[in-house]
Amino acid sequence: LGLGEHSSRAPSVRSLAESGHHLPEPRAMEMYNGHGTLLGHHAGGFDDIDLPSAVKYLIASDPNLQVLGAAYLQHKCYSDSSAKKQARSLQAMPKLVKLFNSPNQEVQRHATGAMRNLIYDNAENKLALVEENGIYELMRTLREPDDELRKNVTGILWNLSSSDNLKDRLARDTLEQLTDLVLVPLSGLGGSGVIQQNPSEAEIFYNSTGFLRNLSSASQQTRQKMRECHGLVDSMIHYVNSSLEVGKSEDKSVENAVCVLRNLSYRLYDEMPPSSLQRLEGHRRNAGGTMTGELVGCFSPQSKKAREHYLNADIVTFTEVSKDPKGMEWLWNPQIVGIYNRLLQRCELNKHTTEAASGALQNITAGDRRWAGVLSRLALEQERILNPVLDRVRTADHHQLRSLTGLIRNLSRHARNKDEMSTKVVSHLIEKLPGSVGDKAPPADVIVNIIAVLNNLVVESPMAARDIVYFDGLRKLFFIKKRRDSSDNEKSSRAAASLLGNMWQYTKLHRDFKMKGYRKEDFLSL
Repeated sequence: LGLGEHSSRAPSVRSLAESGHHLPEPRAMEMYNGHGTLLGHHAGGFDDIDLPSAVKYLIASDPNLQVLGAAYLQHKCYSDSSAKKQARSLQAMPKLVKLFNSPNQEVQRHATGAMRNLIYDNAENKLALVEENGIYELMRTLREPDDELRKNVTGILWNLSSSDNLKDRLARDTLEQLTDLVLVPLSGLGGSGVIQQNPSEAEIFYNSTGFLRNLSSASQQTRQKMRECHGLVDSMIHYVNSSLEVGKSEDKSVENAVCVLRNLSYRLYDEMPPSSLQRLEGHRRNAGGTMTGELVGCFSPQSKKAREHYLNADIVTFTEVSKDPKGMEWLWNPQIVGIYNRLLQRCELNKHTTEAASGALQNITAGDRRWAGVLSRLALEQERILNPVLDRVRTADHHQLRSLTGLIRNLSRHARNKDEMSTKVVSHLIEKLPGSVGDKAPPADVIVNIIAVLNNLVVESPMAARDIVYFDGLRKLFFIKKRRDSSDNEKSSRAAASLLGNMWQYTKLHRDFKMKGYRKEDFLSL
């Protein structure tokens, strides 16, 4: 066949800000006392106090005055941006940081509560907190056995992580302690193996996973640090797995954890340790992409004997890699495909979780690496993942469609049985394509993904070409091919032209083409 080029696989976007997955910082908090009562107007309220007085109270020797000053700041800065600016100019930031580790618990709670509001949606205050050695003091405070305090500290960390310029520093200064103090114990990894969280601990864990989710969308350096942090990936996996076992797939911390795993899977094969990559790749390819090893010179790499050898080598590597994964090994372990598949099947309401699961699968099946093919075939043949993925495609919004069609694109490339895959996917995907000016169309990158799937199938499967004709695909493809009124549409037009050129190679379908009013020039013209 005249084969169109295989477009390169696009992994899921790293910065989930683009796909709505970078979390906004949690709202500022009004302050409460230990009994859940709003501290607005106790003891006559704040009638006789102003910001300069409140800041002075922070350095008083009386803890009651320190509490009063911090409480006023928390209250005043709840939603007043000018008060936040004024508090910073009055040097409230270093004074509050010094109170994070006061011997008085109420002072600690109110100082961290005030800081949480001061930095909310305020980049200058965040930077001021960091510059006052605030991260170090926060991590000291996190060791206190006080849930209210730990909620404040993890809330502050989450707020800080929404600033891109602070992410690398936060990762460097917090990850190991946060993992040991919060992630491992509260994920159930460290003790009984069961998640046992009271409501406050659930909030602490949620704040912490929100923090990780934002960090994981930062630089390659931060992704690497997170992958290498002892216990971090394990605790995310354990929490997701345990939540699935008890029917809590809709949980918001599950959403955060899966988004972390998705981001840590981005460019995985390019960024993993060379020794791990070599283990996964075996001796199958050299740098030029050609097969090497003992087979060369004995028989051609395309022969049946060669294919059997490579299949057996895959099975040996698969068995080795599957054993007892630890840390970042989970990210490419065969077992993780089953975890993502269960999320796709069981998570009915939380579309962010299912999008992250399909995005993670897209990442680990992307590209030319041998292991991407191994995991793709595992997903198709053992996990039977196509049906749950296609169920999602039917009702997906644009964000979900990007990762779902990107995943199907990878799977279509690596599938052994293209005919079987064609019968399952062609009709569903053609349904998503526009066929006239008034049609509701998905984004251009989704259209390109869909056409790439069809092309991957058509070049090896006559059934794919036949089904495209049967399900009214020609009309839609010619519409897309002719539509070149923008750079995005130009890309989808070129993809459609490549696919139609490949379809013309099936001479048995020429009569069907002519019956629908299309000629050779329509298929072969650019």
